[in-house]
Amino acid sequence: MELTPQELQVVRLAATGLSNRDIGAQLFLSPRTVGYHLYKAFPKLGVASRAQLVRLDLPA
Repeated sequence: MELTPQELQVVRLAATGLSNRDIGAQLFLSPRTVGYHLYKAFPKLGVASRAQLVRLDLPA
């Protein structure tokens, strides 16, 4: 399964260590919506935590 463009943006920002609130502020989303995108993206990426996002080679 591929990430949606929105999921990819959220995952990239989460991999830098930003909080859901900070990601939401940058993308004009609510922190809850950011959490939802991460919830949907984690299984697609095969990760269980934000710490694992750092090790991924995300597409450009």
